[in-house]
Amino acid sequence: MRWIADASRLRAVVLLIVGLGLLGPIAAGVLETALAAAGRMPALGALDFSLEPWQRLFNQPGIGRAIELSLLTGIGSTMIATFASLGLAGVIQSPRYHHRIGRWLIPFLATPHAAIAIGLAFVLAPSGWIARMLAAISGAEQPGLWSLAQDPNGVGLIIGLLIKEIPFLLLMMLSALSQIPLERYRAVGLSLGYHPTTLWLKLVIPALWPLVRLPVMVVLAYSISTVDMALILGPTNPPTLAVVLMRLFAEPDLLMRLPASAGALLQGGLALGAFGLVLVLERLLAWFGRHWVRRGQRHGWPILCARPIIAGTSTLAVLGALAMLSMLIWSLAWRWSWPHGLPTAWSLNAWANSTQTLLTTLGNTVLLAVATTALALMLAIAWLEAEDRGGHGRAGWAEWLIYLPLLIPQIAFLQGLSILFLRFGLSAGLLAVIWAQALFVFPYVMITLSDPWRGLDPRLARSAASLGAGPMKQLFRVKLPVLLTPLLTAAAVGVSVSVAQYLPTLFMGAGRVATLTTEAVTLAAAADRRVTGVYASLQAGLPLAAYAIAFLIPALRQRRWQPSLGQTA
Repeated sequence: MRWIADASRLRAVVLLIVGLGLLGPIAAGVLETALAAAGRMPALGALDFSLEPWQRLFNQPGIGRAIELSLLTGIGSTMIATFASLGLAGVIQSPRYHHRIGRWLIPFLATPHAAIAIGLAFVLAPSGWIARMLAAISGAEQPGLWSLAQDPNGVGLIIGLLIKEIPFLLLMMLSALSQIPLERYRAVGLSLGYHPTTLWLKLVIPALWPLVRLPVMVVLAYSISTVDMALILGPTNPPTLAVVLMRLFAEPDLLMRLPASAGALLQGGLALGAFGLVLVLERLLAWFGRHWVRRGQRHGWPILCARPIIAGTSTLAVLGALAMLSMLIWSLAWRWSWPHGLPTAWSLNAWANSTQTLLTTLGNTVLLAVATTALALMLAIAWLEAEDRGGHGRAGWAEWLIYLPLLIPQIAFLQGLSILFLRFGLSAGLLAVIWAQALFVFPYVMITLSDPWRGLDPRLARSAASLGAGPMKQLFRVKLPVLLTPLLTAAAVGVSVSVAQYLPTLFMGAGRVATLTTEAVTLAAAADRRVTGVYASLQAGLPLAAYAIAFLIPALRQRRWQPSLGQTA
């Protein structure tokens, strides 16, 4: 173990693992996708480069509308989520509320996208919860035809994305605010006569935005290319581009994978174009902001500006809570006839009838979550420890490297990666899925663990070193015990991200590795809401259980030490 104690060697090993584990798969997958998009896939007998895949892609019915819907829902939801999060962060500026708000956000952060989408479909459907409540008032005898779920304009998909992405961006912004001298900004602004709203817009947001630009781009990349939420809540005829590509990849005619690969590159191009749009808007708003600051205007915008944001996000929170509750209610319902607001008969039959299949699926999900989270935690600890021993912080390129798997649409490289596995004779299965999921679990674990690790008092390690403890003892006897709560929180985040993975499990498992997410998305198209509710409830409950354990262990540890400390005193 001595060689691990050497800072330069540890850093070299970490960079090698991350390079091979992150850059290697992504680059290889994108290259393989690009070759297939250019007409070359030797396994299918396609040996010549041509533009035919692109022609076949653009000849698909409704492809133009599919691209339009992807951009509309992706960019629209991201812009609304960003402005709403900035407004909420401005309302909740006091750091003393950040921890409490973070706990309230946990159910929305932990519940997978697919589970939220299924629950929201139960709420927004023509015979959903909202329609039943309205029927009780209006006396409607039959469900209506309107529905925001699978709305042709993507309204339901936008609502689902907002319910998931506003809590994530708000948490990122509250975390970033701790890195800004907010009190000093406030003192300077108030001394110059700025209204608090003007102070937030002129002084705080320009300092906050560079810290949250990458998370916003992550949200944008996901929103444009989401598959699981689009399958459940998105338009159906035509669907979004990502759903069109999934259908092409699933065609019995294997040659359809060539135009599907061209579409996967197009999906990546849409994401890059959206990133460019963000940068252009950033420059335009910065130019406008400089002119606004030079004008010296000190009075604030009407305080009424905050009220629509609070009202809108509160409505989304209620919808999200109803979505999570509806999954559980449907899993326990036996008879729920129209227009009753609650089931008229309850039963556990849906759970009992699904037991055998459910146990296998649950076992796969737990195994994948534990393995990928443990792998991501070990790599994150090694990376952060290498930074400490090297005596310098993270470089800008390293920050981009960590976020890279989240910035590239999954469909743009996962299909190419699965083809590469087949070419080298590597079987699709649990190990391949663990590796693929770790690509996306590791960034979130690093994001969660980085700030607490860097905030650790360096005098603790120095004190241990003065008592003769080497680097490994400092790590295992001082740093990790002190950082137990952040480590458990990062592990809970890793579990929730792993459980939510749909495309990596589907592509790298070749459809043979069933998880709660893959089964829930498949069942969402079925007629039996009870069975769908069972899988969605368990899919949402697993991450919530991980967060509960992450909070419970430190609390029990603290209670254990308090009596002994009292006796010693």
